[in-house]
Amino acid sequence: MTILVGCSGWSYDDWVGKFYPIELAKRKGEWFSYYAQFFNTVEINSTFYRPPGELQVQSWIKKARDLKGFEYSVKVPQLVTHKALVDGDPERAIFWAASFEKTCVKPLAEAGLLGGVLLQLSPYFKNDGSALACLKGVLDGVSHEEYSYAVEFRHRSWLDDSRKEIDPAALEALRERNVANVLIDGPGLHVGTEQTADHAYLRFHGRNYDIWYKGEKEDDHRLDRYDYLYKKEQLESWVPRIKEAELKAAKVRVYFNNHARSKSVRNAFLLMDMLSIEHKSKEIQLQDQFTLGEF
Repeated sequence: MTILVGCSGWSYDDWVGKFYPIELAKRKGEWFSYYAQFFNTVEINSTFYRPPGELQVQSWIKKARDLKGFEYSVKVPQLVTHKALVDGDPERAIFWAASFEKTCVKPLAEAGLLGGVLLQLSPYFKNDGSALACLKGVLDGVSHEEYSYAVEFRHRSWLDDSRKEIDPAALEALRERNVANVLIDGPGLHVGTEQTADHAYLRFHGRNYDIWYKGEKEDDHRLDRYDYLYKKEQLESWVPRIKEAELKAAKVRVYFNNHARSKSVRNAFLLMDMLSIEHKSKEIQLQDQFTLGEF
């Protein structure tokens, strides 16, 4: 049983001088190898915006193939979760999901580098009409028995009557397919303890509620959205939940998405310390450093 803790992405300019050394500022090609000195997993978000080509996938494989135990978790493209599913077009959703599995998921798995496969549903994908049937169709159109798929629900209509857990019918659909229900800490659905698979997936988005819910477009990814630092006491309630998840799951994957100014790195280190996970660490300088020449 293993708990893996990492960040959602590693290629952020604003990490330079805080996590990445200043001398790596113009050597982005070296950022991954530096990141991998501290973490043995990362969640790739770029696959959400555009399905990666073969060269991109092979570059990820090349970067990590000599790293023992390293995993990439990948996010299913928005063509599936934010377009086809929202449009009620399961056939197109299945096509894109299966295509992504063939071109990205399978090669990473064959290289021994695949972690989880995340379907982060759109906040506009509501639990009404044929929505659950469409979701089941997508899950049945991919190799959920072979790879560790996970689903993150984001619209409140997916909650049960208590408003504290995902709807039982949706949970059962995941359980039948050994698909994980993503446990979330964020400004949206701050609920869920139910595990539906032999693997677990947790995501920490930060708690900037006022910034997330001012009517911005769904894909507005301003830095402020993710500019949030968890305090130790905010993570304390998660420690027993993660340990409980570990008892039920062969692998628990935890990712911090509050990436602004490398705060995800600092919080990932903190959580690993709280879980007594051994890791290489460093001091994360969160305040910008100014030199005399800038004044």
